[in-house]
Amino acid sequence: EYIPAEEVDYMRAYCYYKQSPKVELEQVNSLKAIGMMQTFINTHPESERNKEATAIIEEMRLKLEQKELKGAKLYYDLGEFRASAIAYANLLNNFPESSKGEEYKFMVVKSYFRFAKLSIVSKQLERFEKVTEEYMDFKDRYPDSKLLSDAEELSKQSQNQIKAIQNEQITSSPRQ
Repeated sequence: EYIPAEEVDYMRAYCYYKQSPKVELEQVNSLKAIGMMQTFINTHPESERNKEATAIIEEMRLKLEQKELKGAKLYYDLGEFRASAIAYANLLNNFPESSKGEEYKFMVVKSYFRFAKLSIVSKQLERFEKVTEEYMDFKDRYPDSKLLSDAEELSKQSQNQIKAIQNEQITSSPRQ
């Protein structure tokens, strides 16, 4: 019996989708499913299955986002705040269309703040400056965010720390 190439291509991609494991596991098959479904859409632009293929791509991207989010949260919960900030920034870069973008960006600000507070004194100035820089980016991207006041508070605390460090440097520098 003859099976159209379109059907074969779709079912091949669909197999990878069905092999996609739960979020906590390695997502190689999810990535393959995304790639093969996109190839199917590109190869068969008039197919009736394109709507299904697009929905599968979205579902797989959501799964990949959830996996990255679990990693970022884990870094934060373990107190690895620099790694957490980088992981949340990567989430924002990898999933710019995410509905949780402002939460990710807020966690970048919050993670860098916690990282700066725990840093040795000689590194604190540049790290608190990084918090204010990330806050400004947050404010530019999400001016109406419900998290803006929390981010602003972290920025103000960082600016106060910067002033305190600069004052300390002035008063402790040897006079000539």
